[in-house]
Amino acid sequence: MTSVNTATVTKPSDREIRIERIFNAPRERVWRAMTDPKLVAQWWGRGNKVVIERMEVERGGHWRFVEHTPDDPPQGFEGRYREVLPIERIVQTFEWDGMPGHVIIETVILEDLGDKTKVVNVSLFHTNEERDGMLSSGMEGGLKDSYAALDKVLAGLGGS
Repeated sequence: MTSVNTATVTKPSDREIRIERIFNAPRERVWRAMTDPKLVAQWWGRGNKVVIERMEVERGGHWRFVEHTPDDPPQGFEGRYREVLPIERIVQTFEWDGMPGHVIIETVILEDLGDKTKVVNVSLFHTNEERDGMLSSGMEGGLKDSYAALDKVLAGLGGS
């Protein structure tokens, strides 16, 4: 069971980060938690308050989230959906307000494992330095916190 709660982070190329994690929920439930703004707000910000300003989950749609932490000013993140294949795949851009112009291409694949779902997230960076900067920024710890919050959201959805 330990593999269910552990994210594996690798560097498959000099510009990519690949994250794999198995969630203890069917693919439809994981998809819902990743595409319903009310649910995303409950897990995306590592336990911090997240305001979903826009979330148009369709090709060409815009998304924008603002995370509010107790000790720092609000942090904005946004992008555009390039591809949306319901319950299977999302390709989107990702940009942090703190580094405008540094755009990441994220591909999220949900693999159906019956009553579990493997989520594979591949982030493609413009340069090797941008990728390494993201890795050294504490991204992995934040990811683990967000995924732990997602576990709680998925458990709360039950069979719905």
